[in-house]
Amino acid sequence: MTARHLLTFASSLVALILSSSLAAQAHDASVANHQPHYYDSADFGIDPKSVTFSDHIAPILQSSCQNCHRPGGGGPMVLMTYDEVRPWAPVIKYRTAIRDRMGAMPPYFLEKHIGITRMKDDYSLSDKELAMIQAWADNGAPRGNPENEPPLLEFDSGNEWAIGEPDLILRSNDFSRPAAGPDWWGDLGLVPTGLTEDRYVSAIQVREINDIPADGVTGTVGGRYIVHHMTYTSGSLNEDGSEVVDNVVSWPIHEVGRNADIFPEKAGRLLPANSALHLEATHMHSNGRETSAYVEFGIKFFPVGYKPQYSRRGPRTGNGIDIDVVPNEANQEFHNYVVLQEHTKIIAFEPHLHAPGVRMCMEAIWGHNQFTLNCVGYDHNWVKQYVYEDDAAPLLPKGTILHTIGFLDTTRANPNLADARNWAGGGRRSVSNMFIDLGYSVSLTEEQFQEEMATRRANMKDRNDYDVGCPMCWAPESMESSLAQGND
Repeated sequence: MTARHLLTFASSLVALILSSSLAAQAHDASVANHQPHYYDSADFGIDPKSVTFSDHIAPILQSSCQNCHRPGGGGPMVLMTYDEVRPWAPVIKYRTAIRDRMGAMPPYFLEKHIGITRMKDDYSLSDKELAMIQAWADNGAPRGNPENEPPLLEFDSGNEWAIGEPDLILRSNDFSRPAAGPDWWGDLGLVPTGLTEDRYVSAIQVREINDIPADGVTGTVGGRYIVHHMTYTSGSLNEDGSEVVDNVVSWPIHEVGRNADIFPEKAGRLLPANSALHLEATHMHSNGRETSAYVEFGIKFFPVGYKPQYSRRGPRTGNGIDIDVVPNEANQEFHNYVVLQEHTKIIAFEPHLHAPGVRMCMEAIWGHNQFTLNCVGYDHNWVKQYVYEDDAAPLLPKGTILHTIGFLDTTRANPNLADARNWAGGGRRSVSNMFIDLGYSVSLTEEQFQEEMATRRANMKDRNDYDVGCPMCWAPESMESSLAQGND
């Protein structure tokens, strides 16, 4: 191939990628016009009349639903047995078909046909599973042979640790909210760790412990808690233990419905000796019942002597200040651009909007190329973090422009709004707005970046195998060298 042909091919490839990326963004993000994902089970080689609860639906519920929809779980109804599930068949069909928008069940809103889809702890339903649920509901929700049903799962009391038994459990002071009242936002103070040596954290989970009966009826998962979300930091204490003054580390936000955090093996976070957690910004709400509570932090450590390979954090994207949200309008868009000053590996993507939020996308712009990394739906009642598989995480060279797009709907079709008539700017309360990515990334040295790319290339078959999250993976050979070979 001559140099001229190579450049022509490259230009055509860029145009194709760019047009594909733009097409991916052409999505109606209004609540009213979102179309459910309906499938025909025959397309998967399944006779729709053969789908039964015993053989097909019960296993799906066990793998993706019963962790919440069980006695003492966060779901408003129990979906363990056929008799419990059967009355809800039409609702299950619809709520699962919403798939990637607010109100979808299970609450995992990744758009599966755009960008990177390999995520850790992905409990979402496949196209085939959706097709089976839809065929089953449309055919009268038959039970089938009860002897074929899998044994009922056994669950603990309902508030077990998702990260396993912690090495350290820390407890906040008690707090409470009345049955009805305005939202509260404030500082819950310090929680000393009691550590006598520096330790690096491999996993952390925050959970609320309250006096709401486990079998109490609630309309939403938010009705089981009074903490909606909380941002907190840690660091070394001063001499009298009254404030954090050094080694300050920001931790992932705690929110209703959010995952626990398991950090990559190369990027543990420091919790130093003589330190404390600072619960500096907590958002609480009344849930219809006078409630007393506290929060616990379950922490697991890397072994003594561990040192992280990646210690520098990447940038945070979005805008929590200059926001102008007009009333009664769907498909409003916010845009934010950040130029990466260092090579960056994105570990997790976590859209954070407020009540009007519907969707968020993240793009990487590298030269003339525009790559859609991910688009996910958003529901302020179920804020989720999407953690990339290690060998699929975006690996972006310095100079990349990271473009974040938020989509909002302030019409009456959005059930999360208190009043669709109100203008809103930026602010921490849910009736105000935010537009930020609370996921996190790490900055890489040139050597680390090359090592990560070499590992990624080794997983690809050949140069026709393209990794959208690694635009430089096939670029160790210079363009000049390629052009020279083309002229021979």
